Amino acid sequence: MNSRRTFIKQASIAAAGAMILPSFACSSSASAADKTVGLQLYSLREQLPKDVRGTIAKVAQAGYKEVETYGYSLKDKFWGLDPKSFKALLDENGLTVPSGHYGMDLFMGTGNQDELKTYIEAANIIGSKYVVVPYLGDSLRGGEDQWKKLAAKLNEAAQLCKAGGLNVGYHNHNFEFDKIGETTGYEILLNNTDPKAVDFEMDLYWVVRSGNDPLKLFKEHPGRFPMWHVKDMDKADNTINTEVGSGSINFKNIYADAKQAGLKHLIVEQENFSLDPFVSIKQSADYIKKDIL
Repeated sequence: MNSRRTFIKQASIAAAGAMILPSFACSSSASAADKTVGLQLYSLREQLPKDVRGTIAKVAQAGYKEVETYGYSLKDKFWGLDPKSFKALLDENGLTVPSGHYGMDLFMGTGNQDELKTYIEAANIIGSKYVVVPYLGDSLRGGEDQWKKLAAKLNEAAQLCKAGGLNVGYHNHNFEFDKIGETTGYEILLNNTDPKAVDFEMDLYWVVRSGNDPLKLFKEHPGRFPMWHVKDMDKADNTINTEVGSGSINFKNIYADAKQAGLKHLIVEQENFSLDPFVSIKQSADYIKKDIL
């Protein structure tokens, strides 16, 4: 968690399943490898800057078909690759990139659109559908009125992105579930954003860790969660991630409500490892394909 906060601040079941989720479509005779699983590349934040080409190749070799980016900036691009070059690298490895995390504190805090416009341009070049707000700095958070202002900013960002052919998403941690009277920041965002324009990328780990129930949120806000971050919770220490299927979160139960949630993209993310990271991400992908999708 701390490393993620620091980074963001600095860098600013089969046929039935196919009918429910087109992006996971597979026939009963299809192999597990045909099932689509994504990876949030932040999981490999130590490896990517050292060898972006080799790392992306290993992600594909681990069985992933989609990736989600993080950390793009005009200065550093995608780990030194401009958007066109990065798109070519993804194409070489049979990967698509439906979404990306882009540091949005400047826009969310001041309304300055300059940075966001560069994100829209880059996202379009690499073929994304979503620009996702990954985190909110401490200074942006506050009481109910402040969260309503943030909701208004999300609506504004959604209009800018829509003009660029994209959608906006919001990724949660656990601070959004802190009580503000009888409500929470997350509920304020959900209730004060346009459901046709602002989507939510539910990080299941953080929802469960905060003591909340993803299924309850799916029921209360159907169709708002087209993207999920799937990372498991260590059975002994809930502050640590572990390989999907090895921890305490019942993903099968959650996935049973995928249609109500509106799920389109299932994205693995892991912030710490006890195994070699490439072994770990393959283990998570294999489990999801075999036991969840």
